[in-house]
Amino acid sequence: MRKLGRVRQFWRAVRAEVKAEELDFMRAHVPEQVWPFFLDMHPADQRHALNVAHTALKLAAGESAGEVDRELLLRCALLHDIGRQRGSMDVWGKVLAVLADKWLPEELWQKHSRPEAKNLREKPGHALYVYREHPRLGADMLVSVGLSAEAEIILHHHEPFCEGEPAELTLLRRADELN
Repeated sequence: MRKLGRVRQFWRAVRAEVKAEELDFMRAHVPEQVWPFFLDMHPADQRHALNVAHTALKLAAGESAGEVDRELLLRCALLHDIGRQRGSMDVWGKVLAVLADKWLPEELWQKHSRPEAKNLREKPGHALYVYREHPRLGADMLVSVGLSAEAEIILHHHEPFCEGEPAELTLLRRADELN
C-alpha cells in the first residue's frame, strides 16, 4: 500500500462508525455463533471488514459464477480480521505495528513482540504480536466454532499469491489490499 493510502486508511479508522443496517448486513451473512467475534472488534476494524466485503462482492461480480462461492467469500471478508479484537490492537497500535513492520529490524520485533499484555507497558509489544499473528488467531477462533473452510482462507490472507489457491482467497486478498 502506498504512503497516501496508509494516511487515508488512518483517517478512515479514526472516524470509523458502523450503522445498525450494516450490522444487519453482517448478521445476514455470518452464522450467529461468530457475531460476538465481529462485535468484539474495534469499530475501525468492523468498518474495514464491511468495506472489504463490499469490495470483494464487486470483484467477484467480474468472475464466472461457478468459480466463486460468494457467500463463503462474504463470510471470509467480514471475518478476516477477527483475530484483532478490541483492546488487543487499537488504531494507534496498528500505526505502531505498521511503522515497526517497515523499519524495525526483525530481531527487535521478536524481542518486543508479546502474546499477552500483562500491563500498559507491554501493550505496544502485544500490538506487534497481534499485527502479525491475527490471521492465525482469527483462524483458531473460527475453527473453535466449526467454520474450518473460512478459517483456512483467513489463515492465508496475508500470504503471497500461490498457484492453485481458492478463488475466494485471491479475491479476499485483493479486496483487503484495496481497503
